[in-house]
Amino acid sequence: MDVGVDVGTTVTKAVAFDESGRQVAETSRPTRLNRPGPGRFEHDTDEIVASVNEVVAELMGSVTADPELLAITAQGDGLWLVDSDGRPVRPAISWLDARSSAILERWTSDGVAEQVFRRSGNRMFPGASGPLLAAVLAEEPDVLRRAATAAYCKDVVMQRLTGVRATDVSDGSAPFLDPRINVYDADALSACGLTDWQHLLAPVAPDGPVGELRDPSLGLPLNTRVSSGPYDLPAAALGAGVSEVGDALLTVGTTLACQVITRELPVDGEPAGLFLGTWTPGVWLRAMPAMVGTAALDRVLALVGVGVAQLPALLAESPAGANGVTVLPYLSEAGERAPFVDTGARGTIDGISLSTTQADVVRATCEGIAYAARHCLEAAGWTGKVTVCGGGANSREWTQILADVLNSPLHTTEASQVAARGAVIGARLAAKVTTGPEWIAETRQIDPDPSRAAFYDEGFAHYLRRSDAARPRWADPAPTARSSGA
Repeated sequence: MDVGVDVGTTVTKAVAFDESGRQVAETSRPTRLNRPGPGRFEHDTDEIVASVNEVVAELMGSVTADPELLAITAQGDGLWLVDSDGRPVRPAISWLDARSSAILERWTSDGVAEQVFRRSGNRMFPGASGPLLAAVLAEEPDVLRRAATAAYCKDVVMQRLTGVRATDVSDGSAPFLDPRINVYDADALSACGLTDWQHLLAPVAPDGPVGELRDPSLGLPLNTRVSSGPYDLPAAALGAGVSEVGDALLTVGTTLACQVITRELPVDGEPAGLFLGTWTPGVWLRAMPAMVGTAALDRVLALVGVGVAQLPALLAESPAGANGVTVLPYLSEAGERAPFVDTGARGTIDGISLSTTQADVVRATCEGIAYAARHCLEAAGWTGKVTVCGGGANSREWTQILADVLNSPLHTTEASQVAARGAVIGARLAAKVTTGPEWIAETRQIDPDPSRAAFYDEGFAHYLRRSDAARPRWADPAPTARSSGA
C-alpha cells in the first residue's frame, strides 16, 4: 500500500492506494485561508502541517497495512517563508494574494516580467514567489533576514516530516529556474533585484525530494520513505495519464488549470503562462492556470442566492447562450494570470434585463469559464485529447458545456483524487517501483453536440472581443470609498 497526500488551498486529503492502484481509503480536513486585509490571503503554516498529520493518522486507522511510501503534493506558487527547521517566520502567503500587484505592474512596464519569461518560460503573476519576495522585502525586510528558505507548500511539509530541505523541478520552475538545465537563472533573479536572496531558494532534486519519516505523530513507522512532488498541477496530469505531446488536462477547480504536454520551449513568443518541468527529461507542461474557476462560480451562486446543489437544475433551465447574458469571470482580486496577465482584470455581467433569471446568470458564468478554458488551452498549444478533472467536472451539465465550447470529446476521470494518485505514481517511478497501466485513472467520454458547438464557436469569438475591449476599462477602474478616502 502507498499513501498520497494532497494539500489544497482549503482542504488537505490523504488517499491510500493498493498495489494495483485501486483507491482503498480517503480522509480529509478543511483548512483555513485567512484574509488579513484587502487582496491579502495567508495560511497558518503550522496549521497546514498539522492537517497533514491529522489526515494521515486518521487514514491509518482505516487500513490494515503500513504504506511503503508516503507521497506529498500540494498547491503551488505563493511564498512559504521558514527557518532552518522548516518553522514559519511569518504566515504563508497564498497564490491568491495580490499584495505584489503594484510591483508586478512596474516590472511589466519596465520589461522585467518579459525578461524573466525569456529566461525561465514563466510569466509572473501577483501570487508567484518572485513578486511576493519583492513585496516582503519592501514591507518586512527583517522577515527575509530571519528566513532560511522561500519554500513551497509541499516542501515545507516535507522538511517538517523528514528534515529534507529541497524542491522539485515543477515548483522550482516558478519563476527562476532555467527549464533547459534546471538551474536557477542568475539573470532572472538580478532583473527582479533579488540576487542577494538567491540563498533562500531550495536545492532542486530532479526526481523530487526524498527522505525518511522522523515524525511519529502520523501513525506511520519511522523511516517510512517520503517523497515530495510534483505539485498539484503536474501531479494531476500524471495521475490522469496525460502523457502524449499535444494532450491536455483541464482541471476545473478553484482555478482553471489548463496544461498541455510539450517537448518544445518557445520562450520567444507572447509572454504568457508557464513551462513546468517534469520528472521526465525533455518533457514539459505548458500551463495556463487561469484564476477563474469554481471560486468564481461559487461567488456568483452566492450573489444570486442559490447553492451548488441547484446547479444542474439551473443549467437545464437556461438555454445555450443564457438568453443573451454574458459573463467575463475574472473575479480574483489578483486579476488574471493566463492566458494573459492583468492585475486589474475584473469580472462583468452583461446583457441583463428585467426578464433575466438566476439560471441565466449562472449558466452565463459557466459558459464564460468554459470560454476561458478554450482560450487557455489554445494558447498552450492543445492539439490532442482533453482529460478533465476537479470539482467542477462532477457536474455532467457543466462538463457538457465544456465539451460543446471546446468542440472536442472530454474524458472525465473516474478517480476522485488524481493529484494524490499522481504524486504516488511519481514517487514509485523515482523509487524504481513498477507502475502498470492500471494505475492510470479510468475515464468516461462526453461528446460535444454539433449544433451547440457551432453556436459556441460564435460565442467564443464574442468572448474574445469582449475580453479585449474590457482591458482599457481595467486600466481605469471606478473609484471606491477606500481609494478616495471617503
